[in-house]
Amino acid sequence: MIRVLLADDEDLIRVAVAALLGLEPDLDVVAQAADGPSAVTATLAHRPDVAVVDLEMPGLDGIGVAGELTRVRPECAVVVLTGHGRPGHLRQALTAGARGFVPKGSPGGALADVIRRVHAGGRYVDPSLAADALTLPACPLTPRELETLRLAEFGAPVAVIARRVHLSTGTVRNHLSAAVQKLGAADRAEAVRTAQDNGWL
Repeated sequence: MIRVLLADDEDLIRVAVAALLGLEPDLDVVAQAADGPSAVTATLAHRPDVAVVDLEMPGLDGIGVAGELTRVRPECAVVVLTGHGRPGHLRQALTAGARGFVPKGSPGGALADVIRRVHAGGRYVDPSLAADALTLPACPLTPRELETLRLAEFGAPVAVIARRVHLSTGTVRNHLSAAVQKLGAADRAEAVRTAQDNGWL
C-alpha cells in the first residue's frame, strides 16, 4: 500500500479527493490537513509515502510545504495540486523539491497514477504547464530589485523597505522604479503581479 497525506484548506475538495483515492486498491489516505503547518506536522506523525498538497494554503503554501518536507522527510514524495497553476509556480515547486505538479482539473484517475509514479521514483508535470515553463523569459531584475519588489508586495512603505534592506529611501525608490520600468508595468502593484506570474517572486 502507498500511504498518502492530503492537504487542502477547502474541506469539500479534500474530502472528495480522499474518497476518490480511497477507491484505489493500492492507496491508503492516512492523514489529512487543512493548512501548510498541519501538513508538515501530520507528515512527521503519520509518515506517508506521498504528500499531495494544495498550492495555496494558509500558514505555508504548497511550495513551502514541499521545501520543508524535502528538508525534514526527503523520503516522502510531494505532489503539488493546483487550481490555477502558472509556469512560474511550476518552476518554484520543482526547485523546492516537489516531484509532481498536477492541475485540479485533471481526470479522476490521473492523480492516482501520478501518486504511483512519484512513489516509484519518477516525476510528473502537467504537459501544458511544462511547455509554458520552457518558454518563460529569464528574470530581467537584479537581485536587489527583486528583494525590494518582494518587500513591496504587501504595500510596505519605502522607508520600511529601506530599513529592512539597509539602503537609503532614495536607493529603494530607484530599485522599485527600475523594476516597474523593466517589467513594463504601470505601477508597483502591477510589477509585483508580473513578477509573481513569471515565478520570479
